[in-house]
Parts: sequence; C-alpha cells; structure tokens
Amino acid sequence: MDQLPRRLGLIDATLIVIGVVIGSGIFLLPNVIARGLPSGPAILAVWVVAGVLSWFGALAYAELGAMMPATGGQYVYLREAFGPGCAFLSGWVFMLAVIPGGMAFLAVGFSIYLDHFIPLSPALRVAASLALLVVLSAANYIGVKEGAWIQRIFTTLKIAGLLLIIGAAALAPHVARAAQAPARTLSYSGIGYALTACLMAYNGWNYVSFVAGEIKDPERNLPRAMALGMAAVLALYVGANLAYLNVMTVPEIAATERVGAAVAARTLGPAGASVLSAVVLLSIIGAINGNILTGARIPFAQAQDGLFFSRFGHIHPRFKTPAFAIVALTTWTGVLVVTGSYETLFAYAMLSCWVIYILGVLAVWVLRRKSPNAARPYKMWGYPFTVWAFVAVSIWFMADAMVNQPKPSLMAAAVCAAGIPFYLYWRWKSQPVAATASKPT
Repeated sequence: MDQLPRRLGLIDATLIVIGVVIGSGIFLLPNVIARGLPSGPAILAVWVVAGVLSWFGALAYAELGAMMPATGGQYVYLREAFGPGCAFLSGWVFMLAVIPGGMAFLAVGFSIYLDHFIPLSPALRVAASLALLVVLSAANYIGVKEGAWIQRIFTTLKIAGLLLIIGAAALAPHVARAAQAPARTLSYSGIGYALTACLMAYNGWNYVSFVAGEIKDPERNLPRAMALGMAAVLALYVGANLAYLNVMTVPEIAATERVGAAVAARTLGPAGASVLSAVVLLSIIGAINGNILTGARIPFAQAQDGLFFSRFGHIHPRFKTPAFAIVALTTWTGVLVVTGSYETLFAYAMLSCWVIYILGVLAVWVLRRKSPNAARPYKMWGYPFTVWAFVAVSIWFMADAMVNQPKPSLMAAAVCAAGIPFYLYWRWKSQPVAATASKPT
C-alpha cells in the first residue's frame, strides 16, 4: 500500500494546530458569550474551561497519534478501537459536512472582510471565495511542503496581528465601570450557551492527527505539536478576552456584533478597522489552508481501506500528495459556497462532530485494554482523570444540546445515519477483494 512521505516537522505540525483552530471566532464570538454571562470573570472562566477541555482532547489524540502515526489519524484510532463501521461514519461526517462546511464558512467570511479593501458585488464575493479555495488547493496539490509553507507564513502573521490587537487593547486606558448596568445573575442556560460558543472557537484541535502519517518522528513531534499548539491557542484566547474587557464593559461587548473591530477602532484609531480586517483575512487564509492540508487525508485513508472510492486513495506520482482527494474536497466546498447551504450543514454536523470526539478520547481507554502491550511513546497526562473529565463534560454538552436544540440534534443524527448505507455498500464491495487476498497460494 502506497504511503505519503513524511515531510512535516514539529514547527509545521504546531502551526497546523494553531492555524486551523484560530479562525474568525475570537473576533466574533465574544459578543455571543457576553450575552449569556454576567461578568468578566465568568467570561474568562468559560474560555479557560473550554480551552482546558479541548487540551485534554488533544492529549488523548497525542497518545493515539504517537501509538499509531498513520495518515487519517482520527479515522485510524476509531477503526482500531471500535471497528471499521464507527471509523467510516466519523470520516463520512467530517468529509461530507464538518470540513467542507467549515471551509465554506471561512471562504465566505474572507470575501466579506475583503470587501473592506475592495468593494465587491455579491457575484464577486462568491468569485473571491472560490478563487481563494482554488489557489490554496493548488498549492497543496503540488506538495505538502508548499502547503506547510503557506501555513507557516499566514499562521505566523495571524499570531503577530492578534498580538498587536491584544497589546494595543491591553495598553489602552482602563474602561470606566461606573456606567455599567447592574450585574446580571448567572444562569444555567447562559453557561451552556457560552460554553457551546467557546468549544466551537476551539474546534479543530484534532485536525493535525489527519496528517500524522506525514509528520517526521511522529512519536515525539505529534504530542509536542498538539500540546504546544493548544497551549498557544488558550493563551491567545484568554489574552484577547482580557484585552477586550480592558477596553469595553460586558454590556458593551454583549451589544457589539463585531467586538474585535470595535476594540481595534478604539485602540488603533481610524486605521483600526483596516488592521482588524487584515488580521481576519490572514487568519482565514491560514485556517482554510490547514483544513485543505489535513482534510483530504480522511477519504484517502478510507479509500486505502476499501471503504471509499478507490481514486481517493491514489498518490500523485510526481507531487506525492492525495491529489484527487484534494480536488474533490475543494469542489464540494465550492458547491456549498455557491448554493449557500454550508451554514445549515455545518451547524448540524457540529453535534455529530462532538460524538466523534467523545469516541476518539474514549479510544485511549479502550485501546489500553485491548492492546495493553502496544508501544506508547507518549502516554496521556492525567490519565484516566483527563479522559473521564473530557467525556463527562462532553456528554453534558451533548445532552444539553439535545434538550435545548432538538432540531439540530435530530439533523446531526440524520447526517451521521445517512452514511450507514454507503458503509454497507463499500463493506460488501470490498469483501471479495479481502477474501481473494486471504486465500492460501
């Protein structure tokens, strides 16, 4: 079976984690979170809890990745722990909805922020979104190193821009508190709503596992990349919120749709809006590139197992990339951009996504029992407490969503269930091949 070459180092893997996780959420979601929480300490606490929970998930995937450093990452872990059916459905949800839906959302956001510099008609916005997808896909098509260099450049610029905004806000005069409205009480629904938004902002911490088969010395570099990357994201997110709270009151944040833009305007003057728009553009480019770089590896791994179209498992003879999978992922994302169906699909798929995260973290516990003697170059810190803490909070999150968001929950189940007949078909189709291969010669 052909394998993709290992060309990604520790810096590349770490910047994939940071670049995929930090999209536009830190600039837009503080408004949503402030509407559900009554005070600055409560806001910071939820960001920290969501960040630590996501970090626990990353530590679990770090153990699994060091143990099984194969392309496809999460798909491989679930296959080994729970069987090919569970693994297929995880890949189905991610490649049908989670990754292309997220990429389409970011691509449309890119055209909206680009409009700040270049006035665009609705048709030109769609064209700009598609052009960005094509350019980034072409770079990743011709080589993983090219994609990695784009990730290095734009994630570094993204971090620098975010630090500029944080620094400017931190050095600004402290906002007066006298004008604040009376403090609101902390409610259960407010906590759940805010935690949901924060977890969405941290989403993507597992994507680097998809390229585990292309990371050099993965037994060491994958755990380090996940730990360093998530620590950096947590620090940047908390730093940004501290800076926001230094410039704006909680009621002001709750009433401001684009908190990042408002803070930039207050601290950087007339140029603030342009600075913020440029930072968001850089952030989106890095996030989309990271999605393309990692996402195409899921159908690649499934195809190599005989559970998807065989073309997706081909490696380009010259560029040594899963070229067809990259083209297919970009094409489907483009369809979602043009039709505008990405928001609904992505929102529904996110709940399915968390079921997969729970199973992925549980795979650590399962495999320690199924394969106790397997080599584990890295063992999850805090095990088993960190496993059960992640699972417990995630189950609460899912149960809360099913009670308070029944329609998206049912649609999430439908998106996942839609893959079952396809799995049964490919499973049936691959049986003759497997049977032939197993006959004695």
